[in-house]
Formats: sequence, structure tokens, C-alpha cells
Amino acid sequence: MNEHKHHTMQAEGQCACCRVCNLESSSHTSQTEQINHDIHADHSDHAEHADNGAHDHSGHEIMFRNRFWIILILSLPVIIYSPAIQGWFGYTAPVFTGSWLVVPVLSTVIFFYGGFPFLRMSTWELHERKPGMMTLIALAISVAYFFSMATLFWALGEDFFWELVTLIDIMLLGHWLEMRSVRQASGALDALAKLVPDTAELVMSDGSIMEHSVADLKTSDLILIRPGANAPADGKVVDGESEVNEAMLTGESKPVHKMVGSSIIAGTVNSGNGSLRVRLTAVGADTALSGIMKLVDEAQRSKSQTQLLADRAASFLFYAAVLAAAITAVAWTAYFGSVTAQVVARVVTVLVIACPHALGLAVPLVVANTTSLAAKNGILIRDRQAIETAKDLNVIAFDKTGTLTKGEIGVVGIAAAEGQDADEALAITAAIEGDSEHPIARAVRQTADAKQLALPSIDDFHILKGRGVQAGLHKEAVYVGGPRLLEFLEVKRPSNLTQFAQESGQMGQSVIYLVHGGQVAAAFALADVIRDESATAVAALHDLNVEVAMLTGDSHDVAQAAAQELKIDHYFAEVLPADKDQKIIELQGQGKRVGMVGDGVNDAPALTRADVGIAIGSGTDVAVQSAGLILIKSNPLDVVKILKLSRAGFRKQIENIWWGAGYNIVMIPLAAGILAPLGFIMPPAVGALFMSLSTIIVALNAQTLRRLKLN
Repeated sequence: MNEHKHHTMQAEGQCACCRVCNLESSSHTSQTEQINHDIHADHSDHAEHADNGAHDHSGHEIMFRNRFWIILILSLPVIIYSPAIQGWFGYTAPVFTGSWLVVPVLSTVIFFYGGFPFLRMSTWELHERKPGMMTLIALAISVAYFFSMATLFWALGEDFFWELVTLIDIMLLGHWLEMRSVRQASGALDALAKLVPDTAELVMSDGSIMEHSVADLKTSDLILIRPGANAPADGKVVDGESEVNEAMLTGESKPVHKMVGSSIIAGTVNSGNGSLRVRLTAVGADTALSGIMKLVDEAQRSKSQTQLLADRAASFLFYAAVLAAAITAVAWTAYFGSVTAQVVARVVTVLVIACPHALGLAVPLVVANTTSLAAKNGILIRDRQAIETAKDLNVIAFDKTGTLTKGEIGVVGIAAAEGQDADEALAITAAIEGDSEHPIARAVRQTADAKQLALPSIDDFHILKGRGVQAGLHKEAVYVGGPRLLEFLEVKRPSNLTQFAQESGQMGQSVIYLVHGGQVAAAFALADVIRDESATAVAALHDLNVEVAMLTGDSHDVAQAAAQELKIDHYFAEVLPADKDQKIIELQGQGKRVGMVGDGVNDAPALTRADVGIAIGSGTDVAVQSAGLILIKSNPLDVVKILKLSRAGFRKQIENIWWGAGYNIVMIPLAAGILAPLGFIMPPAVGALFMSLSTIIVALNAQTLRRLKLN
């Protein structure tokens, strides 16, 4: 990609404010090339790198807010001393020496201070030959100001000072609301980088341990990862045994047992009790985590911001206003035989009335109400474009673990041997596992608690390493463990439990057993528990004519079982982290508009690649930072609310744009004098009155969105 095209693509992805303030996204290339440095810099540097290429609208929001309040205060005297306003309301403003200067002097301050952002932003539109909202605003306020100043010295007609200041007030308010709704903090790469520690414990050739900078690690180095520590790079275990939590990369809740020969991924956590000695196989930019960072960066750069409907309407109105003004000038000059003060006044009236008062608020007010309504329904909008695009989605792709499921191990099935009671077996098992913090133990206890079972007293508890646990119940030995426990005790499963274990295994579920009285008394199937709301969410999406897809790293059997239970249209099993991004591209290649819902680091590239990224709020920071929308309550049903809100908001935007643009379509010809042959020439004051009325209608129409019921 040549440099010119690169910067052009960047500019297309920015708001007008960013273009003017030269906040171009110019550092993505350096991010990717220096990714090794990025993931090992200190956290303050991380934040700086993460901000590169992001559009931080907080400064724009403050600028518009401050200018609005200052200009509003300055506008009050202008309105109070305006002859037109005094005539309408039948009062006389206090007169003092120099009081006639109140209106022109304050209007001058308002024009140059309050109108400056629009004047400056219009220069970019004109430079790019894309006149739109800013150009139309700049044209109207400039014509109104200079014509009004001219009326102080020449008898050209009524001035437009009060229309000028109210126009600038409304435009500043609209852009303040817009910037407030757009504000977002883009920290996806920062959150990824923080998974890697700054230092590592390097094992020296003499066996001693020394602290070493992660940035200086090399492949083949031997490091020590203590319990609770993060892996600084990729490698293989050469000594030690422990449990490693890979949820931040895989989204899988169950810790993975690591022993000699097992692979370790940078950013994962040693959550077990043992230390691991790891021989490094990849460091810096070559690690799996860095690969995901590159995918996130690429996906972020591939997204472009579409132009607002209001900008398109404003672009059309700009040309229509200029054309109408030209026709007005020619027609009235021909009528009077020369360019008179009346001709100038008529042309100015056309250009001032053409300014989109209502159109400037049409979209921002709807966006503000949409944002507020979303928050009340557990939806956080980080990217306005995301909520606008959601209406067009026809496929929602869910990550399975932690999204459609709870992301935690639970008991999903119980089978008791003949003559045994399932609840009694569960109570005994929960009692035996009472002091253990193992995820399986917690799952058994939670199931027993949910059933409100009374647990028996046990004693003589001890661990059978690698096999399970043993305890005493009424002076009789009882055991809990997996298949290796049964081999150790040399007991066989009854036929019904054998069948239960086989069926559970086909669905990728783990099975543990209770051995009581020398016999296998019960079997428990454990798996990631599907959320209660998931089936309802899938059904509701189908009602909205939206297909549902599921992405998971689980086996085909596990994925198929979940898809059948939830009635999901498409599922992709055994998907590696990088492939989730490719599956989104694959769906988009079929002409589908795809929304991605996920919670893990490995979902980040897919979240940013999708047309709309939706993060589960309880997920990892990077997933939240990579998405345009966040489900605060981690409820899949909120995805349905997003689609309903997006569609309703779009309808309101269209209605408001028609109200705003419709006013201009009707009033411009009237201001030009199209009805002059019938004896009617619209006074500028009447046009201004209707202009204000259209603004009120747009504001009231936007407020009706608050009555929308999303449940």
C-alpha cells in the first residue's frame, strides 16, 4: 500500500474533528513492526502504544461542551437586545450608552469563537472536495454574520444576528452530544501486552536463579515459573508438574494439567501448586500471544467508518442551497434589473435558512438517547458505529465457552447404580470434596448446594495422588475419582454407568465416580455449563430472522451436542485462536453481516474483524477493549436487545433526518420567492421561526425513543 493511499484510508476512518486536529492513526505499522518491544515495555509505555491509532474523542467532547456553555451565556444578551425578538414579545431592552453595540460585538465573539470549529472543519471538507454538514454550517453562519455586519452600515434589510447565535448554539450542542456518545477508550493491545510480565526468573547453568528482563530472553533459555506467576514466553516443560490456567487465551475454564513435555503459552498463569521449569521455544514477536496482537492490530486497521446519513443529507443540501441561491440571485436581479439590497437580502435568506439547525441535532439526539437506553438495559456502547451497524446483522457468531456457557465446570449429568439413590450419592461426594478447591470439587459442592442436600460427616480424608481422594464414612472407606481410581481399586462399573460414561465421553464430558462399599455407586458427568438464557437468546434471534453460529475449540462431538441443544444454525469446532478470525472472514465472504460475541483474548481478533464486536462484560479486558459493544450483565439475551435498539434507533434517525431535511426542502424555495408571483414573499423572521419549530420537533421525536421496550 503506497503512502498516499494509506493516509487516505486513515482519514476515511476518522471523524471531522480528528482530521482537523491531525489525530491521524499513523502508528499501526510501527506497532506491528515493534511488537516485541511493545509487549515488554512498562505499563505506562503500553498505554502509549495502545493509544496509537485510536480516536480519542474526549478532548473534542470537552471542547464542544465548554464552547457551548460559554456561547450560550454570550447569546442571551444578543437575543434579549435583538429588535426582532423585542418586537415579537412586545418589550424594550434597557438602553445605555453603547447598548447598540451589544448585539454586533457579542455576535462577533460568538462567530469567531463558537463558529471556529465549524469553519475549520469545513476547510477539510472543501479540501477533500466533500462538502457536507460542516461546509453547510460554515456557509450559513458566515453569510449571516457578514450580511448582518453590513446592515449596520448599509440599508440591506433585517439582520440575522439572533439567528446566527442560536444556530451556533444548536450546532455546538449537537456536536457535544455526538462526541459524548462517540467517546471510547481503545486499549485492546494494551490489555494484551499486560498479560506478559516485565521480568522472568532465569535458571542459570549452575542451577541458581536470577531475575531477568523479558525483553532480553532468548529461545533455549531455561526459566522458572512459580505458582501464581505468568509465563513470559512460549516453551516446553522440562521439569515439574502443575495446573495452568489458559482461560485468558483459550476461554476454557478448566485448568490444564502440565507435565514434562507439555507446551506453555506466553501470558498463561501457573494456577497450581507446583513450579515449572520451562525451556523457551518462542520469545517476543514469535509467541502465540504476539500473533494474536498482530491479528487484533490488522483487524482494527481493516475497519473503516461509514459516513453518517445526516452528512449525506447535508452534502445534498449544500449543493441544493448554493443552486437555489444562484437561481434566486439571477431571478431577482432580472426582476429588478440590477443587484439591489433586496436581491442580496433574498439570497442571504436562502443561505441562512438552508443551514441545518434540525439536521444538526437529528442524529446526535437519537444517539444520546440510544446510548442512555442501552446503558439502562445492560449494554455499554463503546463505538457508535457498532450500534448503528447492528441493525444490518444477519448472523450472530457466539464463542461457546464463557458466552453461551458459564465458563465454569459444573455437574451436567448424574447416574446411580441400581439400588443407589442419586441425591444420596451426590451428598456423599460433596462431603468428601468439602475441603478441596479443585474446580471439579467446587462443581460437585455447588450442585449439592443447589439441591439443598444435607451432607454427611466424613473423616480420615487424604489424597490418592493422580487417582482421586479417599475419606471415611461411618468407619467405611469411600472414594471419588476418575477411571484411574477404578483401575487402582480394581472395581468395575455397572452396565448402566458404563453406558453413561460412554455417552458423556462422546460429548466431551469428564466423568468421575463414587466408590462406596467396594462398588461403583454413582457417576457424575462434568462439563462447562450452558447458560440458562442461551436457548432463549437463540430462539429470539431466530424470531428476528438472524442466523446463529457458534465458534469453539472443543471437539466436534462437544460442539455438535451444544449446537443441537441450543438449535444453533452453524457451528465451527476445534477452532484455533487465529482461526476464529478466519471463520468471521469466511462468513463475511458469503455476503453475511456478522456480529461476534465473545469473552476471551483469543476472541479479540474475531471481535474486531466482525462487522460488530460484542464482548461479554465479565470477560477479559482485551475482549472488552476490542469490541464496540459490551454486555455488562454477561447475558446473551442482551444481544437481542442490541438488535432491537439498533433498528429502532435507525428508524428514529431516518425520521429526524426527514424532518430536518424536509424543512429545508420546503423552506428554501419559499425563501427564494417561488410564491412571489402569487404575492407571497416569506419574511426572514418567519423562516427563522419555522427553523426553530423544526428543531423542537426533531428533539421531541428523539425523546420518544426512551419509551422503547426491549424486553
